[in-house]
Amino acid sequence: MLDMAFIKRETSRVKEAIEAKGIDLDLDYFLALHKKLNTLKGQMDTLRASRNEGARKMKGASPEESKALVEEGRRIKGKMEALGPELEKVEAEFRGLSHLIPAMPSPSAPVGRDAGDNVELRRGGRMPNFSFEPLDHMTILAKNDWAEFERTAEVCGSRSYALKNEMLFLEMGIHRLALHILRAKKMELLTIPSLVRRKALVGTGHFPTGEDQVYRLEENDVYLSGTAEVQLNSLHAGEVLREQDLPLLYAGHAPCFRREAGSYGKDVRGLVRVHQFLKTEMYIICRNDPAESERWHQWLLDTSLEIVDALELPYRVVECCTGDMGPGKVRMYDVECWIPSEGAYRETHSCSALGDWQARRTNLRYRGLDGKIHYAHTLNNTAVATPRIMVSLLECHQQEDGRLNLPVALRAQMGGETILGREKNGKE
Repeated sequence: MLDMAFIKRETSRVKEAIEAKGIDLDLDYFLALHKKLNTLKGQMDTLRASRNEGARKMKGASPEESKALVEEGRRIKGKMEALGPELEKVEAEFRGLSHLIPAMPSPSAPVGRDAGDNVELRRGGRMPNFSFEPLDHMTILAKNDWAEFERTAEVCGSRSYALKNEMLFLEMGIHRLALHILRAKKMELLTIPSLVRRKALVGTGHFPTGEDQVYRLEENDVYLSGTAEVQLNSLHAGEVLREQDLPLLYAGHAPCFRREAGSYGKDVRGLVRVHQFLKTEMYIICRNDPAESERWHQWLLDTSLEIVDALELPYRVVECCTGDMGPGKVRMYDVECWIPSEGAYRETHSCSALGDWQARRTNLRYRGLDGKIHYAHTLNNTAVATPRIMVSLLECHQQEDGRLNLPVALRAQMGGETILGREKNGKE
């Protein structure tokens, strides 16, 4: 959502952003609809004013005057009743289209159509150097009895999984490691419920365009969230914060759910595209200042790389192009970790700066030191999401016998163990 004054003043730029982000929206129609809405609102306001004026004149009016005023009141009421449905219809359409207006991408963001136009910025970590043919993560899991897929799918449906034995502790250990790093950086840690109301998903921009990715519990009219960003963005909805209390640094840990609609036939094997997962998400609310927002964006990226380095994973950082970043993003980075069995990097972290786009949708504001009210800036980034990152962890740290060398930083989370898995003779 953008300020209407800005849209009118910078119509050409907004059209460029719509095109660059591949949004299906006719801005000229939107502006004409806004003009029509204002006309209808003006007509309704005039009718209300006339009705109120008639009510005022009734006091002390003669019988003849009262009769005329009553007739005039009925006439005005009829016009208002006839105008009301049209006004509601136009207002609803305008509100719906306003949610499609994208944020203005940073001039530094690469312009492109899709992920193929993303720009690699750098690589980090040490690539594994195997003296043997490495196994894929599914084979490693099976070899060590670390997961159950087939029986779980029979009970829970496709793209379900159950981690077993050491993998259960490993998943918990990965999140504990990330949470300790975030706490040391003065982030406020929260466990987040997975259920959210529709307005929270509209607030982050996941709705209306991403409704096909979200599970809905119709009887209760709530949804299963795909990221704690949704809940954290609405935590202060409608509030007016104080500038001196900013930034707010949150880390939300939650079970997450995604339908993964449209991904049939690709990336569906094993732990990559599952319907339920655990995620620790970083979220920042800061002042409405592009320079400060950029600083916190880099801070979020550096924090996620600190976690990836602690897991001793090779990675690369890419900057997402306009067509891949999503409508609300001003600038976006992805961190991708190496998958040996695929000979490719796969996205594990998504780091986004959204300017005041989300804050306008949730009415998230602060009173500046100048006494004025401003919309805040919001940013988010993955701290860690499992089980996806475990694919890279299992494959990059495997031994020839299928066991797992634990990264040093994880050993304290795993009771001091250095190696996980079964020996060749089947003993652990």
